[in-house]
Amino acid sequence: MDVKGFNRETLRDFILGGQDGLVNVLGLLLGVAAATNEKRIVIIAGIAALMAESISMGAVAYTSSKAAKEYYLSRVVSVKKSVEDLPVRESSHIREIYYQKGFRGSLLNGLVKKITSDKKLFTQTLMSEQLHMFPQDYEHPLKIGLTVLWATVVGSLIPLIPFFFLTVKMGIVVAMLISMLGLFVAGSLKAKLTIGSWKKSGVEMMIIGSLAALAGYGVGTLLGFL
Repeated sequence: MDVKGFNRETLRDFILGGQDGLVNVLGLLLGVAAATNEKRIVIIAGIAALMAESISMGAVAYTSSKAAKEYYLSRVVSVKKSVEDLPVRESSHIREIYYQKGFRGSLLNGLVKKITSDKKLFTQTLMSEQLHMFPQDYEHPLKIGLTVLWATVVGSLIPLIPFFFLTVKMGIVVAMLISMLGLFVAGSLKAKLTIGSWKKSGVEMMIIGSLAALAGYGVGTLLGFL
């Protein structure tokens, strides 16, 4: 379960898209399957949901990441202006930041002098240490959008594939089983990116998926009686 070899941000985006596609398409498929019991309709509905969900998730991830990047760049401009216009005030912020980190005396004075003598370093330090905003978090909006899009496709295919090869009733059972396994793995990996028990996180994700699936199946069953 070690994810150190992966890019953490990419893995985070992949989990986001994958779990969203899996849960939403699973709920839809079970609802349509329960309502119609017709394999062709289930597959058509699943493919339509896969396309709509993937494009939507990818677009939202791209636009939100692009907006975040634009906001970051606007803050850089603002901080640069403060460094130019109010260097004494901003220097005091640098001093306070490193004082809180435990620096004292000549070591603190030398560090402050070193940072404030270079306007680029001065700005970068205020952005990272004061605002906790880092350039690498805003670099690739398009990459984030594409990662989420393809992850949503993969997640959506997990519950859909069984219906291509099995009867509707068997497809429901197999789709549920492999989807729960997929959600457990996604939840476990998600815990590795943050803190907490990977087992607990995996089980929680399975429960969320189960509730969505049961809701879809319940609605489909009710509609099937109409």
